[in-house]
Amino acid sequence: MYYNKVEICGINTSKLRTLSDEEKKELLDRLKNGDMAARRELIDGNLRLVLSIIQRFSNRGENLDDLFQVGCIGLIKAVDNFNTDLDVKFSTYAVPMIIGEVRRYLRDNNSIRVSRSMRDIAYKALQARDFLAKANANEPSIDEIAARLAQTGENHSREEIAQALEAIIEPISLFEPVYSDSSSSDTVYIMDQISDLSCCDEALLEDISLSEALRKLGERERRIIDMRFFKGKTQTEIAEEIGISQAQVSRLEKNALERMKKQFI
Repeated sequence: MYYNKVEICGINTSKLRTLSDEEKKELLDRLKNGDMAARRELIDGNLRLVLSIIQRFSNRGENLDDLFQVGCIGLIKAVDNFNTDLDVKFSTYAVPMIIGEVRRYLRDNNSIRVSRSMRDIAYKALQARDFLAKANANEPSIDEIAARLAQTGENHSREEIAQALEAIIEPISLFEPVYSDSSSSDTVYIMDQISDLSCCDEALLEDISLSEALRKLGERERRIIDMRFFKGKTQTEIAEEIGISQAQVSRLEKNALERMKKQFI
């Protein structure tokens, strides 16, 4: 489990207990009457829920022990604040509490400091995008996201939403490889692509090479590259303008960059 790691924070995950709905209800009733032993049983019996949730965030490069501890904080908050008078399952209440705690941790520990107001707009926009994507089975536009947010009392312009979504994108290291030749162990990093533009001759040659690489692309790929890198538009904005999904824009952009990259090698 989790890259063959059985222990997380010293806990053997293969031996975690799973509570039935009846057991949860009984423990919640006991906790309501002040039984703190029931509180401990509830927490221990829902650790598998925490594990299943942090799995969603495992591709962010974060330490799983840290994510598990943060998720446990959300679980404890759910246990302490759950209202047994409501006709709601405990897991239904606990899941968003745990996810919210993990997202706050990831947001506040981002290497690029983004204002809290912008982060809040971004995460509300992400929630709106997820809702619309599930409801309509396609990638929503910025205007649709803005309209959805307006329905919940959050009025933001499409520019604010686009800027906020761009602001929370994970930064890429200058040592991120952009090309690797396994036969010669030759790797090109982003750092290698940064040049001194003060050299007029070199800049002129690069402009000629870039124009030639762009010329060999298809019309739609060329248009996407132009809008993305010369006009500064987001993939979502491009998708809306061209009339395809954001996923298609991403795939076409990636393919175009790969083809252009080969022109410079």
